[in-house]
Amino acid sequence: MGIQVEVGDDFARYRAYRSQQTDRGAIYPMFDVASSYIDRTNGFWICGFDPDGELIHTQAVRLFDLSDASLATHLNDHRHKYITPDTTPDPDLTFFSGPEALHTISGQVCYQGDFWLRANGLGGPRSQGATELLSRILFEIMVGAWNPSFVFALVPKRLGAKGAHLRYGYTHCELGRWLGPDQQVTEEEYLIWMGAKDMANMLQPASERLGRAANMSAVRSPTPIDTKSHRDAGADV
Repeated sequence: MGIQVEVGDDFARYRAYRSQQTDRGAIYPMFDVASSYIDRTNGFWICGFDPDGELIHTQAVRLFDLSDASLATHLNDHRHKYITPDTTPDPDLTFFSGPEALHTISGQVCYQGDFWLRANGLGGPRSQGATELLSRILFEIMVGAWNPSFVFALVPKRLGAKGAHLRYGYTHCELGRWLGPDQQVTEEEYLIWMGAKDMANMLQPASERLGRAANMSAVRSPTPIDTKSHRDAGADV
């Protein structure tokens, strides 16, 4: 797809990359070294560049130890790092509520955020399936490094309603609401998440998935599946 991928854990470098993007909002505090303690022990990022060296993709992940707390408690305690700027009159009195999973997600929990992929219309990376592949790269590294109990992300309602969680690889999607000081809805976002078994199923070796597909094809159709066109993933996406 012509995307050169860089993976790193120096979040000062990531902040420098993000600060060059004048057409996007500022980096969220959760991934900003000026606001959060984040290094190779609890986070990494992925950036993608086009053949001209222009930044066209970002995403990052954080690891949290929620052994003694639920995701609901975590989001309440750290809501300032998740609330979209200028969406509520008082962030101190704004809380996320709704999804039942908020109270069951705990243990070693990862948060995937800051996902962005430049759109170039038909023929661009989005239309070629780059969203799914780039998200999978993060999951492969994340599970290999930390083997978390859960991973979650928050996506705007307009994107979640279009099935964004499926493109990112998530299996669960629940609508939630940020409630302001007068219980008014200040923003709606989908909580998308996966448990350890969901992640293991998604990251099964490609050979196993192709083998199952071939068996199903043999039952349904006499036409064989050509698996020789499968290309190993490398640094270039």
